[in-house]
Amino acid sequence: MAHVFDTSLIHPVAREAGELFARAGFELALVGGPVRDLFLGETSVDLDFTTNATPDETLAVVDGWADATWEIGKEYGTIGIRKGNEMVEITTYRAEKYDPDSRKPVVAFGTDLKEDLFRRDFTINSMALRLPSLELVDPFGGQEDLQKGIIRTPGTPQASFSDDPLRMMRAARFASRLDIDLAPEVFEAMVDMADRIQIISAERVRDELVKLICGAAPRRGVDLLVESGLASFVLPEIPALKLEVDEHHRHKDVYQHSLTVMEQAAALETDADGAVPGPDFVLRFAALMHDIGKPATRRFESNGAVSFLHHDVVGAKLTKKRMRELRFDNDTIKAVARLVELHMRFYGYGDAGWSDSAVRRYVRDAGDLLERLHRLTRADVTTRNKRKANRIASAYDDLERRIAELAEQEELDAIRPDLDGEEIMAILGIKPGPQVGQAYKFLLNLRLDEGALGKEEATARLLEWSKK
Repeated sequence: MAHVFDTSLIHPVAREAGELFARAGFELALVGGPVRDLFLGETSVDLDFTTNATPDETLAVVDGWADATWEIGKEYGTIGIRKGNEMVEITTYRAEKYDPDSRKPVVAFGTDLKEDLFRRDFTINSMALRLPSLELVDPFGGQEDLQKGIIRTPGTPQASFSDDPLRMMRAARFASRLDIDLAPEVFEAMVDMADRIQIISAERVRDELVKLICGAAPRRGVDLLVESGLASFVLPEIPALKLEVDEHHRHKDVYQHSLTVMEQAAALETDADGAVPGPDFVLRFAALMHDIGKPATRRFESNGAVSFLHHDVVGAKLTKKRMRELRFDNDTIKAVARLVELHMRFYGYGDAGWSDSAVRRYVRDAGDLLERLHRLTRADVTTRNKRKANRIASAYDDLERRIAELAEQEELDAIRPDLDGEEIMAILGIKPGPQVGQAYKFLLNLRLDEGALGKEEATARLLEWSKK
C-alpha cells in the first residue's frame, strides 16, 4: 500500500540525525508514535528513533552534534539526547524477553529492524520510517489497520500482553485517543488475561488511566476497561455502578449515566484561552466518579422509590481512597474529591431559591474549582425529559448570573473579614490562640451573610460577640 503523509511534518532534527548516522555507516529510523502520527496529519511531541548502532556507537556518532546526552537507559539500549529544544531517544534494535511474573525485561540487542518492530505493542505503533531515505517499513500492516480504525498486535495478543500486561490498558487508551475499535482477538485476550494487570505498578496504571480519560473518546476507553474486566482490578468502583435494577424498583442505569456525564463534561471544556482548557483530567475524572457513592448508600423506600442519601460525601471518600492507591498527587486527589463532594450542592436552588449568603458560600466552598463545578453540575443532567432539563438549565443560568453580579460587587474570589487577626487581637486585648480563630470565623460568616460591613461596624459587632 502506498504511504501518503506530509513530509513537512517530519522534524528537522530527525532529518539531521538520519544524515548523521548514514554518514557513520549505521541505520536509523523514526519509529512508533511519531510515524503513526504522520498518517494522522499530526506532529508528534516525542521523537523516538531505533538504530543498529550499540549505545556506545550511538554516543560516538552524536558526539559534537548533540547539545547534551543522558545514559540513564543505556543498560536497555537507550541514549537520551538534547538537540536545541528537542529531547529525543535513540534505542538500539532490541529483542526482549520477559519474566512472566515481572515487568523487568531481559535485554538482547538485535540487528534487524523488523525483529525490533515485532516486539512492539500494536501494529499501528510497529511502523518505522528509515532515515534519511523516508522509506516506510510496515511489516505488520499498521498503516492499513490505522485506516480501518482497528487495534491489532504484531504477534498474538496473548504473547504481547504476557510480555507486558500494561499493554491491555494501552489498548483501551488508544481506543480512547483515536476513537477506534479493538480486533476481536485483542479484546478476548484482555478478558482472559485481565488479572495479570495486578503485577503492574500503580504508577504505570495511573499514567495510562490519565491518558485514557483525556482521550478523544473516553467513554469508549472506560467501557473497554469495564467490559474486559480490567476495571475490576484498577478502578473497581466503576463496574460497581452497574446496580441491579429489579422490576419493582426501577431507576436509571448509574453506570451509563456516569459515562454520559463524563462525555458531557468533556464537551463543556473550553480551549486554552478559556476557563477550563481541555482535555481536563480533573473535570472528566470527577464526572466519571461523581456517583460512586451510590452502591453503598442505596436504599429502597416504602413508597417504591430508591434513595442514595449522602452519596456525594461517601463518593468523595471513596474517590480519595482509590486515587491514593493509584498514587495520584495530593493536589489532584483533593480537586477531584472536592468536585465529587460538591456535585449535589446546587440541587434545590431552583425550587427554594438561595439567599446571597448561600450563593457566597457556594463560591467559597468551590474555590478555584468553581468553573469546573459549573461544568460538572450542568453535565450531570442526563434526563430525557426536556422540560425538566430546561428547568434545571435555567436555574443554573440564574445561579451563574447571581455569582457574576456578586463577584462584581464584592470580589468574591478574595473574600476576607473586615478585620484581620492583628486587629482582632488589638480590639479584644487578647493574645494569639483559639479565641482569635473563633472571632475570625465569626467575622467571616458575617461577611458571607451580609457583605462588607466596614471596620467600624465590624468592630462593634465583634465587641458585642465577645461579650456573649
